[in-house]
Amino acid sequence: MFGYYNAGTMKTLSIGQERAVYVHGIFDRIAGNYDRMNRLMTGGQDRHWRKKAIRHLDLKHGQRLLDLGTGTGDLAREAMRYCSGVKVAAADFTLQMMLVGQRRNRLPFLAADGLFLPFENNTFSRIVSGFLMRNVGHLEQALAEQFRVLQAGGKIVILETTKPTKNLLSPFIWLHMHLVIPLLGRIISGVGEAYRYLPNSSEQFLSAEELADKMQAAGFKEVGFQRLMFGTIALHWGSKA
Repeated sequence: MFGYYNAGTMKTLSIGQERAVYVHGIFDRIAGNYDRMNRLMTGGQDRHWRKKAIRHLDLKHGQRLLDLGTGTGDLAREAMRYCSGVKVAAADFTLQMMLVGQRRNRLPFLAADGLFLPFENNTFSRIVSGFLMRNVGHLEQALAEQFRVLQAGGKIVILETTKPTKNLLSPFIWLHMHLVIPLLGRIISGVGEAYRYLPNSSEQFLSAEELADKMQAAGFKEVGFQRLMFGTIALHWGSKA
């Protein structure tokens, strides 16, 4: 356990504050159906991506792992299945998401703002995030904070949507993102707005190449990525020299 950070005392970045409040409200409203919608939207492939992300971390017994933007804790649980001796901190800024995850099984959840991480420098051996980075109010600061709390020789893995590349499947991808996903979201969760935001934020986010450049600019070395799901998802990795 790494301790609890009171969400009520978290600092807020002035630039992007409205976005942070909006994103918090979105995930707060869809928390109860978040995992079910992930399975439906991806045809169950999100589980495979999370396993792939954890394998890239190459976890060892006794290492400290930060699962940032943990949501309901899927990545944290996968990490503990992969390496039972890993010490996990599952951090998020949406209380409802963590409450849903806690009902499934107890995890060391804690409230934290990704722009102001409540940890000392060089705290973690590994950092992982899933579908977080396109939602932060200031990407460069979020990466800088992760670099700060990562130990020398540590590894980071980022699982994120990416701007789709144009190909023969592009019209079908567009239909899935802008018609199928919002319809499923409205039926399953009753919050159609959230599932219009998710595909829109994916299309407006960086390409895989651009996110890799941002990681390098933040100081990460050995940066690489792999596109998944017809180029709509990317798994990024890097290390701290």
